[in-house]
Amino acid sequence: MALSENTRGALLMAISMAGFTINDALTKSVTADLTVAQIMFVRGAFTAILVYIVARRIGGLDHVRNILQPMILLRILLETIAAIAFLAALGQVPLANASAILQSMPLAVTLGAALFFQEPVGWRRWTAIGVGFLGVLVIIQPGPEGFTLASLYVVLCVFTAAARDLVTRRIDPKVSSVTVTLFTAASISFAGLLLIPAFGGWEPVSATAYGRLAFASVFLFAGYQAIIMAMRTGEISFIAPFRYTSLLWAILLGILFFGETPDIWMIVGSSIVIGSGLYTFYRENKKKAALARLSDPSSPG
Repeated sequence: MALSENTRGALLMAISMAGFTINDALTKSVTADLTVAQIMFVRGAFTAILVYIVARRIGGLDHVRNILQPMILLRILLETIAAIAFLAALGQVPLANASAILQSMPLAVTLGAALFFQEPVGWRRWTAIGVGFLGVLVIIQPGPEGFTLASLYVVLCVFTAAARDLVTRRIDPKVSSVTVTLFTAASISFAGLLLIPAFGGWEPVSATAYGRLAFASVFLFAGYQAIIMAMRTGEISFIAPFRYTSLLWAILLGILFFGETPDIWMIVGSSIVIGSGLYTFYRENKKKAALARLSDPSSPG
């Protein structure tokens, strides 16, 4: 039976989240042996090579001069900061906790769009944003017993990644997404190379670590491609909530491979964050439907 556009988009979004989370788990598995800079360099290099091979085969590469645009360079900088922050946290916090905090990213994007792009946000969505960030506080437990500095690294990753997504909206649509992905991966790898001395120098890398980071780059690339396809298929308001499936993957992988059992604070906090995010999606979809009716007088209702 043929799948509807929305169903295909939802499946692609779920596949994307699985790819990203498996990448995170593979990367987390080498954090005890490699520095953040080494992981950035090796995984970024593998990803750049993979993207380049695919881009050459499909003829999707733009000229290098198209990359030298302020918005693209700013996006690459923000992506690099987000990568440093997330990798610094990944070895110190449970995978599910990191994933739960990342679920607040749609709220951060909505907040940034309102503050910097003057996009209209009603009081209900402002309330949902505030409640969602309270959920983040529940997860990180900002007290002497549960708090860790690494949790703040994930929060930094959320805001820099949200800023990256907002900047992406300002990139010339003529520049292909695969070109942006290639130069981003190459830039992160180069940044990791430059940071190696600051992180204590080069540590020996085992064949196992190389293999895990190579597989991580494959899943990372698959995640990027699946999310691009998902956002181009069906209705975004229907598809976007399926990004929360990443938390299910993170909980499962954390239990199976790292022996991490989610605590009550993570469960309660992530429920608040996801509930706030789903309500924000609902309100945004309702607003778009109202605007569509106003622009089309013949529309019923």
